[in-house]
Amino acid sequence: MVDLNTATAEELDSVPVLRGHGFEIVRYREERGRFTSLRQLDEVPGLSGKTDGIADQVTVSES
Repeated sequence: MVDLNTATAEELDSVPVLRGHGFEIVRYREERGRFTSLRQLDEVPGLSGKTDGIADQVTVSES
C-alpha cells in the first residue's frame, strides 16, 4: 500500500493509475496539508475522475 501522506513522488508513480502524477500529488500535499480521504485525489490536477478503484493500492494515514 502506498500512503498518500508519506509517499515520495516516485512511490506514488509506482501506482499505475497515478503514474506521472506523483509530483503533483506531493505538491498538493505540501500546499494544502495532509490528505484526509482518497476522494481528495480528484482535486489534484489531471486526476479528476480517474482514481476510482485504487483503494486496494493507496491509503491515507491518520497521523
